[in-house]
Amino acid sequence: MSAKKPLILITNDDGYQAKGIKSLTESLVGLGEIVVVAPDGPRSGMSSAITSIHPIRYYLLEKHIEKDITIYGCTGTPVDCVKLGISEILDRKPDLVVSGINHGSNASICVIYSGTMGAAIEGCLYKVPSIGFSLLDHHFDADFSHTYKITRSLSESVLKTGLPKGVCLNVNIPHSTKELKGLKVCKQAPGQFVKEFKKSADGADNEIYWLTGYFENDTPDDTSTDEWALANGYASVVPTKVDFTDHELVDQMKNLENLI
Repeated sequence: MSAKKPLILITNDDGYQAKGIKSLTESLVGLGEIVVVAPDGPRSGMSSAITSIHPIRYYLLEKHIEKDITIYGCTGTPVDCVKLGISEILDRKPDLVVSGINHGSNASICVIYSGTMGAAIEGCLYKVPSIGFSLLDHHFDADFSHTYKITRSLSESVLKTGLPKGVCLNVNIPHSTKELKGLKVCKQAPGQFVKEFKKSADGADNEIYWLTGYFENDTPDDTSTDEWALANGYASVVPTKVDFTDHELVDQMKNLENLI
């Protein structure tokens, strides 16, 4: 690996075969040396899950010398891919970790379930500037052509300027059928999923449940949120912190120390 070029680690949660990660990789050709370490199958909804009860394996899939791209498959989760990539596969710490492009939204509360964002957050923990990209289209053959400028421009910018410690970017891009008006830096919309399960039955007539439901936005008219931006034709960029602490509440809750 060349120490002269920026080193970019790419992963996802849809698997190395997904169109999204292929589109992301192609969009970054020329920005540096690219190493892809991605799951060998779909790992959606894995969040920051790690593999601890059985061994993880990785294997070389492709090497494109002319484009400076090396692609590995991994039997683990997206976070496993980042951990293994940085700890074992790469010969130095990457300059950028990029995850995606996810097939489907990771806006608002989805950030806590997302394997795409789990990988970006893991990059933060290694003190590497990290970005998660998602497209609001679940179709396996989704049109990613309008994402190229966004993924490349943001990646190039973060390579140059970095990000604050413990912060990554959660980037969501509207469906290709919507006119893309530009980028909007936002806050995460408050909300939750409702009617989350569909009851059915298996072959023995036992009850089973399918995850379904829809997102209910608590503040649909708030123009500062990612959900508003996406609904109005903008790609949303949400600076996302690793630290879950409510720092304002720490001092207010000091009285709890007197309970024991």
